Amino acid sequence: MNFLVTAGNPLEMVTQALVVGCCTEPEGELLLDSLNGALDGVPAAMYASKEFFGKVGSMTVIHTLGRLPARRLLLVGLGARGEVTPERVRQAAALAVKSLSGAKVTSAVSLLHRAAPVAGLLEASLEGFYLGAYRYDRYKSKEREESRVEEVTALFAEPDEVTLFSPVAAAVKSRCDAVRMARDLVTAPGNVATPSFLADKALEIGGAYGISCSVLRQEELAHLGMGALLAVGQGSHNPPCMVVMEYRGAGESSRPVALVGKGITFDTGGISLKPGANMELMKHDMAGAAAVLGALQAAASLKLPMNLVGIVPLAENMPDGKAYKPGDLITTLSGQTVEINNTDAEGRLILCDALTYVQRFDPVAIIDLATLTGACVVALGHNATGIMGSDSQLVAALVRAGEVTGERLWELPLWDEYGELMKSDIADLKNAGGPSAGTISAGWFLKQFVGSCPWAHLDIAGTAWEDKGRHYLPKGATGVGVRLLIAYLQEVAQGQET
Repeated sequence: MNFLVTAGNPLEMVTQALVVGCCTEPEGELLLDSLNGALDGVPAAMYASKEFFGKVGSMTVIHTLGRLPARRLLLVGLGARGEVTPERVRQAAALAVKSLSGAKVTSAVSLLHRAAPVAGLLEASLEGFYLGAYRYDRYKSKEREESRVEEVTALFAEPDEVTLFSPVAAAVKSRCDAVRMARDLVTAPGNVATPSFLADKALEIGGAYGISCSVLRQEELAHLGMGALLAVGQGSHNPPCMVVMEYRGAGESSRPVALVGKGITFDTGGISLKPGANMELMKHDMAGAAAVLGALQAAASLKLPMNLVGIVPLAENMPDGKAYKPGDLITTLSGQTVEINNTDAEGRLILCDALTYVQRFDPVAIIDLATLTGACVVALGHNATGIMGSDSQLVAALVRAGEVTGERLWELPLWDEYGELMKSDIADLKNAGGPSAGTISAGWFLKQFVGSCPWAHLDIAGTAWEDKGRHYLPKGATGVGVRLLIAYLQEVAQGQET
């Protein structure tokens, strides 16, 4: 999808569709007054009859029949004017783009960003259009009849605004391209998106965006002593590996922010086999890895003035004669030993080696993302990501980024008492603590491998995959984490500049 920014009179725009955000209080709205005049009072009559009155989630189409250069007028409800938020506009744009696609509209002019005097509405509306239009049909043998919206023009009143906001539209496209790439990776079938496939994708991103990228293969992992990552992957004929990416947007002396993403490309549970129902969805157990790759791509595209390190441990968790099993003892890269009591608690194992490895880059902060625990879905459902961490300022900054992007976070406690669940009789730790506080005990386990570096853990188990599809989140992979991380990194970059 292409974004254009232009200035002009909405009543003079030649377009297939003019998208207008409408609130529940139409009084005093000059645009609606103008549209009423041009369309013989139809919008006002719809408000009067309650056929349409600006309620959140409502929408109506008015065919102009030649009375305006725009062929159709799409009114999208935003609720009370004093309650309009970027997230509400983001969702309204997604609702609009689905309607436009169904009507075979390929280009539209949008006024959604002018619905209320609230900052961030342009970015939110363009994100909603682009992300709401996403679909994954790479492996469908027949073309769908539904068309795609290929171009959205944001219309402003003054030419000066075009100069001001054109870079904003370009930045939105960079972020959304990265989100869509992450969605593609997570949605790809498990026999395609193997560890080596994702490693090759990381190398491709590195080459395209000027990011240094290397892949540590099985022999190198063994030489380093990454016993946890190797143990998880040893039951698969697709060998484990680890991607190391470095984006340098600042000087060599500037310490990087480190991003670590869980990359289990398919999770059977191993010897602790998962139930068969819905196991096909376990291809999305690498959503944390996809988010890190997307964030690195977006950061490089946006030329953020900072240094980043991305670490992506990759493995397939399979049960065969070589697979690790309950009762095994493994030695991690940190030297700490772990007793295995559940091979389906594998994500924390590949992450613990990655978290130890990343400390050699002396990062200012470490953020890991993982579809780590079903317990997080039980606790928070599919509307919030769980966050835990060792640094309150880092956690608070990420929570703020979640509010800005609509990828909301909810902090869970990480008290030392939860460590009692992870004590082993024969090793330093065990890898699963039982049914109680599963999300927190997993976070506490990871904390043992981050040293003194400020660290935050995001459990995206409930937010990485959408079962039904809603607003700008498609049915399937959501690409969660990419926009969140970029919003956080932009705040960090701005702080470094001031």
